[in-house]
Amino acid sequence: MGRLQGKTAIITGGARGMGAATSRLFVAEGANVVIADILDEEGQALASELGEAALFQHHDVSSEESWQAVLEATVARFGGVQVLVNNAGVLMFKSILDTSKADYERVLGINLVGTFLGVKTIARHMVETGVAGSIVNISSVDGMKGCNALSAYASSKWGVRGLTQVAAMEFGHRGIRVNSVHPGGVNTVMSNPFEQPKDQIDKAYRDIPLQRISEPEEVARVSLFLASDDASYVTGEEVKVDGGLLIGRYYDTLPGAPDKG
Repeated sequence: MGRLQGKTAIITGGARGMGAATSRLFVAEGANVVIADILDEEGQALASELGEAALFQHHDVSSEESWQAVLEATVARFGGVQVLVNNAGVLMFKSILDTSKADYERVLGINLVGTFLGVKTIARHMVETGVAGSIVNISSVDGMKGCNALSAYASSKWGVRGLTQVAAMEFGHRGIRVNSVHPGGVNTVMSNPFEQPKDQIDKAYRDIPLQRISEPEEVARVSLFLASDDASYVTGEEVKVDGGLLIGRYYDTLPGAPDKG
């Protein structure tokens, strides 16, 4: 029996990248999956690939109406929701001085407001139906540190981190666990838009402990754990999936660095 047997999960941004990897893994582990995304062609193709256990639903995470439509479609097809993975997000590189108010609000509207609306909509359904559920919010290592050119993105991911803590407090006694996942670099279209070969991208990570970019499946496996009953006593946690990036970077001239012994 799979680790998510009998559960239904909504995965936002589920059509490609980490979302697609999570959708595939969850179905393999016995779940029904609703792939919620604005990428209609890719989402429909993935749902067809995964068969009867998958449903694609066009979804704008920044819209309350769209969230309600996703919930209604999920209940109509699968009967209810036990898992939500708030994965949808956008990345923008601009200095603060070059970031317009519209730029900033667009990123927060998707990454943070979209996550808030997902938590609110699906947690309410879980509370009303008495479900012991799990919500996994995909944040980032940039929700734990600063980085130039990421004012909007980092703000949104720090916000997701705080929202997760509050939601874990408010819903824990109602049987709903809420945790955040903090990936470092992930080999997806968002992090690797020019589709450089992995060995080239890995060079940028040579000064972190695992010395490589991660694959989306590696993040998906952490979401699987948090969604499953294996994590039944885990809530409010911030799980880093960053290859050791936040531990620190090597000083090449000192002992203990790669090739230094």
